Amino acid sequence: HVQLVESGGGSARAGGSLTLSCAVSTSTYSGIRITWFRQAPGKEREGVAVSATDGSPSYGASAKGRFTISRDNVRQTLDLQMNSLNPEDTATYYCAAEPSPVLKPLEAYEYRFWGKGTQVTVS
Repeated sequence: HVQLVESGGGSARAGGSLTLSCAVSTSTYSGIRITWFRQAPGKEREGVAVSATDGSPSYGASAKGRFTISRDNVRQTLDLQMNSLNPEDTATYYCAAEPSPVLKPLEAYEYRFWGKGTQVTVS
């Protein structure tokens, strides 16, 4: 079983930065994939950034060049540093975890464990 809690959401101006954090409670942290997703009103949930089981990062198209994830295996957290924010980044941001292998790590249906989300508003 995995529990996830997001924090760090809030408001930012266009061009600004925010850092989100996902705290993960599990006995198998080092062996799970953790991914940041976001969902804007009326839109599908979108994969933003993945931390694979070996810690290697990968990014969705909207995040490349602007967002960076960092995984801390001691604190059991996954941070999402977001730079050059624009209003299109406004969404609820969720972190998700999956211990089992997945084929499409940026697809929401691959993940069983989810946090409740944190709101990011860019104006």
